[in-house]
Amino acid sequence: MSIPKDAKQIDVEGATVPFFKDETAYYFDSSLTGPPEPMVNAMLGLQLIDDNTKLVMINHKAPMGLFPKIKEIGRAHVWTPVTTISR
Repeated sequence: MSIPKDAKQIDVEGATVPFFKDETAYYFDSSLTGPPEPMVNAMLGLQLIDDNTKLVMINHKAPMGLFPKIKEIGRAHVWTPVTTISR
């Protein structure tokens, strides 16, 4: 999984990695960051989405600590696991 070439970079206040957006999704790559950055960026990204968009997080492993947070804020339906990318 990678960020589509046609996705445009957007400014997300408080993010520690670049965010991108296309017609259907927001994307960010936290695969090279350590805690707490993936969680911080995921929580910011979850604030961006609505019923018509999704959030794609590229990470080096499944963000286990994020799952309870997603459920807590009522966005449990947004999680779709993607195979971890290798570099």
